[in-house]
Amino acid sequence: MGLNKELSKTALDEGADFFGVADLSSAHDFIKEQGGKEVASYPRAISLGIRIIDSIVDQLPQREERAVAVNYRHHGYDIINRRLDLLASRISSQIQNSGYEALPIPASERYDDERICAVFSHKLAAHLAGHGWIGKSCMLITPEAGPRVRWITILTDAPLNVTGTSPDEKCGNCTECVDICPVSAFTGSAFKEDEPRETRYDASRCEKYLHEGTKWEVCGLCVYICPHGRKK
Repeated sequence: MGLNKELSKTALDEGADFFGVADLSSAHDFIKEQGGKEVASYPRAISLGIRIIDSIVDQLPQREERAVAVNYRHHGYDIINRRLDLLASRISSQIQNSGYEALPIPASERYDDERICAVFSHKLAAHLAGHGWIGKSCMLITPEAGPRVRWITILTDAPLNVTGTSPDEKCGNCTECVDICPVSAFTGSAFKEDEPRETRYDASRCEKYLHEGTKWEVCGLCVYICPHGRKK
């Protein structure tokens, strides 16, 4: 069994819904600008995703009810991120034991408060691995589950086979995520690789909205409303 198949089997056996390998060469400059020289030194990335439970997401229109908000924060965010971190740690050890380097990137840990971003973009890896496209909400949209997926990335120099190509966006004229946002954080512009995130999304508006509410408040309406996720 090749290393790709070994790692994929581990991921899927341990509960991942998505496994893919991305070639990062086309995004080297962007990765270096965001995370630095060390992060940009890895040629490939493994992208892992776990779907959020639909019944939890479908309750988000009632997110002002504490029970709904707490359940989404706990099972739709914290627990899945924990599962992803444990899975990435296990697979990173598997790669290291095979004689290669691996750097797991935490599922949800910010390192730059000013830019409101992590050291590496999980959405970028998922996009380059062929899992989906970047939507008008700046989230990764999959054909299978829309944006109802949490992601994690393992950077590596292992000679893995790239699993897919970046799919074209399929949002078309849809603006449901733009229209439902309570703070109008999205401009409605389609994703373009050569444009900064700010042309599509004001992250500070989301940040302020969540911090001004109660300690258990969540939003997630853009996750809920996407037609690619709501289809059954």
